[in-house]
Amino acid sequence: MLANYIPIALMLIIAIGFGVIMANLSKWLGPKRPNAQKLSTYESGMIPIGTTRERVSVKYYLVGMLFIVFDIELVFLYPWAVIFKGLGAYAIWEMFLFIALLFIGYVYILKKGALEWD
Repeated sequence: MLANYIPIALMLIIAIGFGVIMANLSKWLGPKRPNAQKLSTYESGMIPIGTTRERVSVKYYLVGMLFIVFDIELVFLYPWAVIFKGLGAYAIWEMFLFIALLFIGYVYILKKGALEWD
């Protein structure tokens, strides 16, 4: 019984090994000529201002939540729309419940002011 898993384990080992080798190949074989310009922080060609430990605005996370809300809605709504004619009343009510829950998340983001760009 355990012999059935040997090909899967072998394939997993090869895949992990290939990933590690490819991720480190340029580090192992590439030229190593560091200088001050290469080791400096790069921010779109501008000199870095301030510290990297600055707090991020909550609006940044709210926009991320908004993207997730719409993304999840689309991922679940599209397959449902494809087979809409074959669904019964239970599936339609479940989709209304799902849309209502997503709408609650959307209203929460609107109340927090995520779409108000100051």
